[in-house]
Amino acid sequence: MVGTGSMTDPYLPLEAELRLTRRAMEVVERYGCGFTVITKSDLILRDLDLLSRIQQNAKCVVQMTLTTADETLCRKLEPNVCTTARRCEVLRELQKAGIPTVVWLSPILPFINDTEENISTLLDRCEEAGVRGILCFGMGLTLREGNREYFYTRLDELFPGLSERYRRTYGDPGPGRYGHAAAACDHPPDRRQHERHAAVCAGPVQRCSARPGRPQEKPFLIPHKNSAAQAFSGLRGV
Repeated sequence: MVGTGSMTDPYLPLEAELRLTRRAMEVVERYGCGFTVITKSDLILRDLDLLSRIQQNAKCVVQMTLTTADETLCRKLEPNVCTTARRCEVLRELQKAGIPTVVWLSPILPFINDTEENISTLLDRCEEAGVRGILCFGMGLTLREGNREYFYTRLDELFPGLSERYRRTYGDPGPGRYGHAAAACDHPPDRRQHERHAAVCAGPVQRCSARPGRPQEKPFLIPHKNSAAQAFSGLRGV
């Protein structure tokens, strides 16, 4: 199974003109491989014909990131992509076309989008769109040197005063030190959000085990009563 989108979105604005991702998908189809993509772009619907043929002949999984149900906040956090409402429309279109979809709930940022209302609304929208799986590798963020300075600068621009709250809550290791204090968010709502996340799975939660001979990976939650495990087996087993 060929995967794309882990390092950068394959549906950048230039893709509308260059069609590099579509040409790569044509190669995938030609050789009978499966395909998965992570994107925040509605441009993926342009290639619905290819996605459908790949799904028919092998396996195709489309993954999309959802961050906030608040459209105004979405435009702040993700200014150069389509909003959450549009991404949910895309998920529904893919579901109608028979393409399995998975949602990444990330990033969940302390004091910004980690409210119970936001998480619950996103999970409800995932259910409505027929999403097969929801991934969330913990709630919080890692503030490494370089990332930390940029992140705090942007916080001050978009949410004045919030960077100081981060420093008070998680500490500020200063230049040259790894931000362990901010590596894992232990914000009080996290446990409730995790329980809500598990509840959406509508039954026993299955945890993916590590590949043979590999260290145990941090588990993610997938629905047990539908075909999410089958849909995702190509991603975790190759």
